[in-house]
Amino acid sequence: MTTPTRTLAVPDLSLVVLIGTTGSGKSTFAREQFKSTEVVSSDVCRGLVADDENDQSATPDAFDLLHYIAGKRLAAGRLTVVDATNVQAGARRQLVELAREYDVLPVAVVLDVPEDVCAARNAGRPDRAGLPPHVLPRQRRELRRSLRGLEREGFRKVHVLRGEEQVAQAEVVLERRYNDLRHLTGPFDLIGDVHGCRGELETLLTDRLGYVLERDARGRPVGARHPQDRTAVFVGDLVDRGPDSPGVLRLVMGMVAAGTALCVPGNHENKLGRWLKGRKVKVAHGLAETIEQLEKGAAEDPGFTGRVAEFIDSLVSHYVLDGGRLVVSHAGLPEKYHGRTSGRVRAHALYGDTTGETDEFGLPVRYPWAEDYRGRAAVVYGHTPTPRAAWHNNTLCLDTGCVFGGAMTALRWPERELVDTPAERVWYEPVKPLASAAPGGAEGRPLDLTDVHGRRIVETRHMGRLSVREENSAAALEVMSRFATDPRLLPYLPPTMAPCATSQGGLDGDGDGSGYLEHPEEAFAGYRKDGVRHVVCEEKHMGSRAVALVCRNAEVARERFGTDGGGTDGGGTDAGVPGALYTRTGRPFFPDGAPETARVLGRLARCAEEAGLWDELDTGWLLLDTELMPWSLKAGGLLRGQYAAVGAAAGASFPGALAALEGAAARGVDVAGLLGRQRERAADAAAFTDAYRRYCWPVGGQSGTDGLDGIRMAPFQILAVEGRSLAARPHDEQLALLDRLVAAERALAERHHADAGAGAPDAGEADRTRMNTLLATTRRHYVDTHDEVSVADGVRWWLDLTGEGGEGMVVKPVQAYVRGADGRLVQPGVKCRGREYLRIIYGPEYTRPDNLARLRSRHLGHKRSLALREYALGLEALDRLADGEPLWRVHEAVFAVLALESEPVDPRL
Repeated sequence: MTTPTRTLAVPDLSLVVLIGTTGSGKSTFAREQFKSTEVVSSDVCRGLVADDENDQSATPDAFDLLHYIAGKRLAAGRLTVVDATNVQAGARRQLVELAREYDVLPVAVVLDVPEDVCAARNAGRPDRAGLPPHVLPRQRRELRRSLRGLEREGFRKVHVLRGEEQVAQAEVVLERRYNDLRHLTGPFDLIGDVHGCRGELETLLTDRLGYVLERDARGRPVGARHPQDRTAVFVGDLVDRGPDSPGVLRLVMGMVAAGTALCVPGNHENKLGRWLKGRKVKVAHGLAETIEQLEKGAAEDPGFTGRVAEFIDSLVSHYVLDGGRLVVSHAGLPEKYHGRTSGRVRAHALYGDTTGETDEFGLPVRYPWAEDYRGRAAVVYGHTPTPRAAWHNNTLCLDTGCVFGGAMTALRWPERELVDTPAERVWYEPVKPLASAAPGGAEGRPLDLTDVHGRRIVETRHMGRLSVREENSAAALEVMSRFATDPRLLPYLPPTMAPCATSQGGLDGDGDGSGYLEHPEEAFAGYRKDGVRHVVCEEKHMGSRAVALVCRNAEVARERFGTDGGGTDGGGTDAGVPGALYTRTGRPFFPDGAPETARVLGRLARCAEEAGLWDELDTGWLLLDTELMPWSLKAGGLLRGQYAAVGAAAGASFPGALAALEGAAARGVDVAGLLGRQRERAADAAAFTDAYRRYCWPVGGQSGTDGLDGIRMAPFQILAVEGRSLAARPHDEQLALLDRLVAAERALAERHHADAGAGAPDAGEADRTRMNTLLATTRRHYVDTHDEVSVADGVRWWLDLTGEGGEGMVVKPVQAYVRGADGRLVQPGVKCRGREYLRIIYGPEYTRPDNLARLRSRHLGHKRSLALREYALGLEALDRLADGEPLWRVHEAVFAVLALESEPVDPRL
């Protein structure tokens, strides 16, 4: 008769300890039942440290190595199998302790094979020929003594295979851990602590979440279903303190049994469960009320308390849901415990962690684990009542103190939408006032050195894994720590932009691409090659890049960014609003305390209100990418120290040199060639000076103005609003919104001037000042890259623009976010700078044929790669911001952009 196959159930994350005498077939069993990478063999480790698997003198070092490797695998969440004799209790004790250290279950698989079979196998192996005769009998005795006590040693599962046939017929089957529900993707409705408030629970389920209650013959709710098959998830503490704990249990138990809900245990269920089992517990904190309510209902339903005990006993400490993106436990859970199974994990899930101290109310002080949380999974929990639910480092406490007169709160997932219903009354007086779950503010301690230090790998959804070198991180850390604006108001840094391909035309400069270093035809051809047909040419304003985070009011700033920010403007026409105005390296655009910041932000907020953008975009804040002018506003030092010095030197030297040469020529000396070259050089120097002077003008401080005179801002993209990244919104739609912003300012100015001219008696002195125009329109021209006429029109538009003194243009795909036929990201924009503007960048004489020929050998590959990587990181930061992820996650991508900026690249590009 054939022995049926025996299934050995092994948790998919556990430490499997093979136990058996030498020659029992452990290595063969491991090789047949597990992956080779899952098995850590003592023989192999002995060979690694001694070059001889039978060198017993190397055994201590070999087992040190074995425990180290096993620990690394368990820390990474990988099934690990230990292949050693393990017949001694001391050896097993170390492995059980290792499993506990990493919060996994230890599993014993015993191969109890007769001694004569083991001896025969050893005799057939040359490497075991020298095995002393006393070894097998001793190992056999130790094995027999161990069999009955393995569970007492701490093994959660014990499988004993007796004889060769059982070993041969056994099959290991990996089973999913009870807490691993990653295959369930929702949608979910996560519900905070109920504490016996059945009426509020019914209201929340039906009126706010859309569930339909199911009732028994007596009219009691015994279940609920959602028309869209949503699943409710209860975070525990269903009972105690409130008016109807049995009613809550009946409803939740029915939903869990029907598969319409999940539930994790709270500390109050745990205590009730121990009382129902007859354990000695302290009847306090609302348990007395629950016991009384259960005893009153026992006559109507005698078996109910037994079902409650079974239900509580079946609850799992925590759940990992939605592909690992969501973790639910009662008291919260650090990342290292997610999906783990141990008493320590269960204790933290039920009670949290305490500091060992008590507060002034006699309650334990809880360790703020959420302050240091850096996990990618959102952790939703309850346990500690808080006035309102708020995300904190990707964690959310849903206990808003319903039983204490607060509210019962739920989270819709994956929508991340919070809904609540107020308490019907104060059912139980709290021992102490409710406090925020995030004592450090909206984000607590948002950033830490470990978040950005050293070599980093940043996962992006648009370009995969991007690496940041350690030396670049150090450079970025220096800038960020010393010069950056408030990190809470720094959710994005703009990427660098690559120039279009170098023009390879002739050197005569007749306008068809020859004589130019950059020309629109190259930009259009590049996008045509990438499969982009429609592009927009946007005027490139000669100023300094500025990102503006504008909040509608101080309440939005506090609620969303955890700071008041901003301030008043010192008496201009625009009240200061919270927010930030910073450069492309994260530094405040204006010095700290400068009123211009508040005035610019105030103007933007007023214009957004006038244009109706706040309501239309359903947001309380805007993140804008802009250009602030003039160039001298931010680059005054650069102008004085680099460009003006060149112009001054040329102005001082060339007139004298030309006069001397002209005098020599008048005397008949043959200096015509030299004179001609010097005249050309003088003309180039004059053109250089004219070029940079176009972008410089005086600003600010005139009496009777609003303090913004001379300053111009050209917004060209709305990057993000509350809950959405707009970076991939088509550019024609973006520019239309921004045109409305500019038009709104004009309307405001007209009304302001009309009121000031009329001398409105109710207007303050500040409101009678002249309102300067701040916002500038970004001119644009659309081109079909497949249409020669359209391309020619685009070239003419650029020539007219640069002929007027403009810097040039930026060419972008109209659709904004584009991937090529090969699936790779297409450059989001390339700059095509004017011939005279490039004179500032490459020097006065760069257009001379020999210089131009040399410059055309410039290499753009690194710059293009850098631009794409920074673009992907910027998109990632905006996506994380829109998803409501914690600030440290947003800053991981922001910081990487700044770090990449320190990569060596030709600054003229």
